[in-house]
Amino acid sequence: MKKLTLLYFIAILCNGCANKQEQKLLHHEDNPFKLVDSLKKYVSFHENQIALIHARVIDGTGQTAKTGQTILIEHGSFKAVGNDAGITIPEKFKIIDVKGKTVIPGIVGMHNHLHIPRFPFVGDIATKLYLASGITTIQTCGAASPEQEIALARQIAEGREIGPDIVTSAPFFTGEGGNPHMIIPRNEQHIRDTMQHWIRQGVQWFKVYRNTKPEDLKIILDEAHKNHCKVRGHFCSVTFEEATKLGVDGIEHGLNSASDFRTHKDFGVCNGGREYMDELIMDSPEVKKLQQLMIDHQVFLTSTASIYEASVPNRGYADERSLKAMSPYLLEEYKERRSKFDQAINDLTREKRLKRIIEFEYQFYKMGGLLCSGVDAGRHVLPGFGDQRNFELYIEAGFSTEEAVQVMTGNGAKALGNLTIGTIETGKRADFIILDGNLEKDASVIQKVETVFKNGIGYDPQKILAETHGKFGVE
Repeated sequence: MKKLTLLYFIAILCNGCANKQEQKLLHHEDNPFKLVDSLKKYVSFHENQIALIHARVIDGTGQTAKTGQTILIEHGSFKAVGNDAGITIPEKFKIIDVKGKTVIPGIVGMHNHLHIPRFPFVGDIATKLYLASGITTIQTCGAASPEQEIALARQIAEGREIGPDIVTSAPFFTGEGGNPHMIIPRNEQHIRDTMQHWIRQGVQWFKVYRNTKPEDLKIILDEAHKNHCKVRGHFCSVTFEEATKLGVDGIEHGLNSASDFRTHKDFGVCNGGREYMDELIMDSPEVKKLQQLMIDHQVFLTSTASIYEASVPNRGYADERSLKAMSPYLLEEYKERRSKFDQAINDLTREKRLKRIIEFEYQFYKMGGLLCSGVDAGRHVLPGFGDQRNFELYIEAGFSTEEAVQVMTGNGAKALGNLTIGTIETGKRADFIILDGNLEKDASVIQKVETVFKNGIGYDPQKILAETHGKFGVE
């Protein structure tokens, strides 16, 4: 295996832990990323030198959008970004006029599984859906089939498959009552031995689930951090405050899993009342105190708004793209679920909760917290399409376009500890999306992906999606 391929694969598996010098080596001009010939049918642009002109750029830093921009891409990296008049385009650069379009960084999905309920591995189709939707890097946030996940990550890193870079996960840790593919610790040695097994496979991210005991979480965090790994949690038995003080790196789903506010909750047990979902005052001192604690301890929060929306009777509709990609089994499931929703169409309880969930996230973001985004695919919310829906929900909730883009791109890169992706800046890797329209004027433009660039290679989304029809969730 070439040195580039090995370093590139290491950086994908260990994103957030990889040596920074290794990351710098990935995009040296003498070692461009290459695809096998059979995958080139998906490619629109494969030139080593490209210039975008007349671009509207939202760069992922949270800064105001800029118009009239020229972007030079050379050997898979951004060579220059600036005003059209201020950048001279060298000879032999292929020029792409993107007037009237919007350019944003490739999306960094921070809760982007390669499994869904009943299907422990859907990576072969999910990765195509992700890439076609503009998601160029994912952290899987818990694996149901970790061996397959690792193998697919390697294949993509070596250019033998297409898809986003996959930052892999170990199996979930939980307590009694967990799903069959999850790890229920027997004792401390079992936890440490299990983690070492996956660390030896190159995995650097661990996830704990709802029934994890506080004492087990403490051991998991100790073993992870000793090995420069990260831990994130979908909590219930453990509160956000407890997890933060123990040293967790990231927390999933926000308000919906914040057991800190449950009534009659017992320590270390996933129980108690959920009245807070309807009654909690969002800008109250107790909420802000918890969020500030997370911020002070540098705990990132991942929003998964689109999957929650899928449970809202008057919102839980599948779009045409999703219906086209879903297997007959998932289509039938959706029809049954939609029929039940139709009977409860006037129940707005969950719609109000969705708005409160995003309000909690926006407050965290405005206070200075590192808010990220992910799809948590399931129901009729498909990989990639659900990530795009998150953007539309953020805009609906009051995020500016630049803020929403930052949450979905630059913030994810920060959480991963990967400074080579996430923003459109000189020297970074050329992962970006060309959207057909003005994203600031119309949030639905996020769905109009014209070209997805990853490692400076431009992919045609329609050619990719054509091979997913009816295949997602095949029994």
